[in-house]
Amino acid sequence: MQWFKKDAPKEVWDEPIEGPIGDIEAAHRIRAICRSAASSAEKIGGAADRSHAAIAPDAERYERAAKVAMEIAMKISDGLLRDAAVRQIVELCLKANHTTTARTLFRAIQSRLIRDDVLKEHPALCAE
Repeated sequence: MQWFKKDAPKEVWDEPIEGPIGDIEAAHRIRAICRSAASSAEKIGGAADRSHAAIAPDAERYERAAKVAMEIAMKISDGLLRDAAVRQIVELCLKANHTTTARTLFRAIQSRLIRDDVLKEHPALCAE
């Protein structure tokens, strides 16, 4: 008998989406997901061995967050909002040192202003 049964806290990306959401709400949701998963991304980005058992929960958490954020971003119809949301996901990928994913997402950004701003912060994205 457990008196103080605690369930694992729900993650932002595990919350169900009830009904259709608008572009602005989707962008806010992506920002919340990226902020929530940032600590896990930094842990695996700083780890020498990503397959280590101590890093595995953070790696799985980051990957789930990034996947859900990308799925939501694909549904945003406004180009500028989508580019801003993709930029958030690129930042998350770079924290985890997933440069190939970050480069792929970076190429999807259509807005010249956002692309230039990302390149100022991360010039290695254009080098291939």
